[in-house]
Amino acid sequence: MLVLNCSRKLQMLEKMLRRSFPTSLKVYGAVMNINRGNPFRAEVVVDSWPDFKAVIARPQREVDGCGFKCSTVTWRMRHSFLPNKLAVLSLRMDPKLTLAHLDTSHVSLLSKTWSRGGNTQCHKYLAKLVCCFPSVCVLDEHGYPLSWSLTDQFATMIHSYTLPEHRRKGYSRLVATTLAKTLHSCGFPAQG
Repeated sequence: MLVLNCSRKLQMLEKMLRRSFPTSLKVYGAVMNINRGNPFRAEVVVDSWPDFKAVIARPQREVDGCGFKCSTVTWRMRHSFLPNKLAVLSLRMDPKLTLAHLDTSHVSLLSKTWSRGGNTQCHKYLAKLVCCFPSVCVLDEHGYPLSWSLTDQFATMIHSYTLPEHRRKGYSRLVATTLAKTLHSCGFPAQG
């Protein structure tokens, strides 16, 4: 097994994996994130190069004790894309509600509502995702999330949720559509 750490080879791998959709989606998302700042400190291992038959994306050995580096550069485009779309999409919502990004103050709620949540490890993981990758949420007039979706290190839209009392109002669809457009604007496939 060979660890690919040459940026040129990683870019070539990204192009090769794109031709193998949908089978390669998970590893493709990881390679894209590696090529765009590598906020989860992942590495790619192949059985041979360039004629590989197996590709694995895995965490690098921990360097700073947590194996995590938040990169605001990776998703800088998300901040410019979302505000441009907010005006159009928000017209359909109650004017007291806003479409925004999740922030770390929302992580406790995310952890409570996630089937895998409720523990310290999950709380830290969700905080990393919120810091590093695109997310979209509908906030009430007090800044409390009513509906949301976030993206993981594989560029997968995960943990979409709408509070039970706010369901059947179209918020989930609005959040998913906006997040998918954000991913597409950055060159990522939208998958969930």
